[in-house]
Amino acid sequence: MTEFRTLDLPATERFASWYDMTASALIPSVIRSDHEGDFRASARVLDLGGVQVSALAYPSLETRRTAKMIRRSDPESIQLMLTLRGGHRILQGSRDTTSGSREVLLFDTSRPWHGWASADPDAVKGVMVQFPRALLPLPANKVKQLTGMRLCGREGVGALLTAHLTQLSAGAGAYTTADGPRLATLTVDVLTAFLAHHLDAGAVPPHTYRGAMLLKVRAFIQQNLADPELSPATIAAAHNISLRSLHRLFGQDGATVAGWIRLRRLERCRRDLTDPLMYSRPVRAIAARWGFTDPAHFSRAFRTAYGTSPQEYRRQYQ
Repeated sequence: MTEFRTLDLPATERFASWYDMTASALIPSVIRSDHEGDFRASARVLDLGGVQVSALAYPSLETRRTAKMIRRSDPESIQLMLTLRGGHRILQGSRDTTSGSREVLLFDTSRPWHGWASADPDAVKGVMVQFPRALLPLPANKVKQLTGMRLCGREGVGALLTAHLTQLSAGAGAYTTADGPRLATLTVDVLTAFLAHHLDAGAVPPHTYRGAMLLKVRAFIQQNLADPELSPATIAAAHNISLRSLHRLFGQDGATVAGWIRLRRLERCRRDLTDPLMYSRPVRAIAARWGFTDPAHFSRAFRTAYGTSPQEYRRQYQ
């Protein structure tokens, strides 16, 4: 976790230091502000390894990310901005969108944008998440449809995202290095649920219903992997669709429901097997933690997926 406060610097150096900090820690962009003579801002940047969460406070400003900047450096990332105070406006592609308190905007770092932040009354405050698009278990073309849109963070899944991000950034000083991968996974899971919810809620045309439903089902599975009773039947019931429809959703991508669940569970087990804080836990306990109730079945599935036994895989990281 890195903290940066312009008040720790002489007034004449504050804006330039903030400009440089955002270019290196967040994303390069052109910034202009009426407060450049005495720019009072702060940032608490939490790097979780692939996922970055930043609590930001700054006066009114204008920002541009140009095509030239993108050609020079493109991390192929998504930025999600949760506004807590003040307002934001983003012009990206054909969309011109504003957001206020407890509303969310998505930016695509691979596309030019023009943005404004308006203080109310003394500083804009918010939490920004930056992460590679590849981390989301959602089709890129579907996520693209949500960039530049105003999404609600006050109720339902949006309120869950708001609570997670505000608490995550507030407790940044207490986390250890080993917490990073787990917090990154948790954050991506919450982001996935949030985005899938908005895709299903009419943010895309009707002909994309199949894709939106698949995203919602996958998010549900990710959230319930630890439940050994998770099955195609319980998933179908939770989404008010028939078992046949559920199988058809996955079958169009050449996958099965059970196979997708198994792979996600194996990924979680593999992560825990390399976690130093999990070294004292037996392999069978880690397997049970992610819904594998039969140790022998887990070992066979793990070897099939990764070419080695769980015990041998763990020893490689000890």
